[in-house]
Amino acid sequence: MQNITTAVIQQIMTPDKSVNLAKSKQFVAEAAHSGAQLVLLPELHATRYFCQWETPDNFSLAEPLEGFTAQQLSQWAAEFKIILIGSIFEKRAAGIYHNTALVFNAEGQRVGFYRKMHIPHDPGFYEKYYFTPGENSLGFSPISVGPLKLGVLVCWDQWFPEAARIMALKGAQLLLYPTAIGWDIHDTAQQQQRQTDAWTTIQRSHAVANHLPVLVANRCGFEEDPTHTLAGTQFWGHSFIAGPQGELLQQADAKTEQILLAEIELTQTETLRRIWPYFRDRRIDAYDGLLQRYFDAP
Repeated sequence: MQNITTAVIQQIMTPDKSVNLAKSKQFVAEAAHSGAQLVLLPELHATRYFCQWETPDNFSLAEPLEGFTAQQLSQWAAEFKIILIGSIFEKRAAGIYHNTALVFNAEGQRVGFYRKMHIPHDPGFYEKYYFTPGENSLGFSPISVGPLKLGVLVCWDQWFPEAARIMALKGAQLLLYPTAIGWDIHDTAQQQQRQTDAWTTIQRSHAVANHLPVLVANRCGFEEDPTHTLAGTQFWGHSFIAGPQGELLQQADAKTEQILLAEIELTQTETLRRIWPYFRDRRIDAYDGLLQRYFDAP
């Protein structure tokens, strides 16, 4: 496979799961009819972002790997004959839950899944309460869909260059980040711009450092905290598709539900690595310090 037409979905979520899934299906259908061969949905797209608050009641939202949302994704992939990447709140066992991305091929078969490895815990993003980190046995391993290798990661993983690099070293041809990230509504315009620029820059840098295209699907819209402990989150959208030198091929705005489409030339990765051979010149003999847990005190 030399070229692939990709699509990223930016979506507003409601409190009604059936509404969210129906809307996702509509976007997936439109993307497929526009020529997309691979479609990426946002993180935890079946529900509102429930990690704004901590309550045991929210664990009832979780589903097994073969649950209802997964079945819907499988059907859509087969119906529209696309590679589809979706996201679920996975119930693995009693008391063990994951934030999991699922990959389906064009026949609707689940060909792999990735359990989020880096779990944040900040005001409005209380994910450590809900999610067990993915296990090392799965780790940062590309998921094969026929000849294509996908480096699927999830949201907070996008801030860690180590995750992207390992995926690249293991042969990933695309990096994909389903995401749910936004602003505190009290953030100033300047703070919002700084945060969004940082978020875009770090992911474009993964493209540059590894010569890999990057696809990022974020939600948009305001979601309140029903406990009224926090002001709620304005998800900042700005989903994008970047080429293997970090060039923005498509980018969404902050507020609009939309589909981004871009054709990716997969052979460009090898061409660029011949000119800028970062992998050849890595000094892995000098990188032991990366395994330190903490910085040395000054």
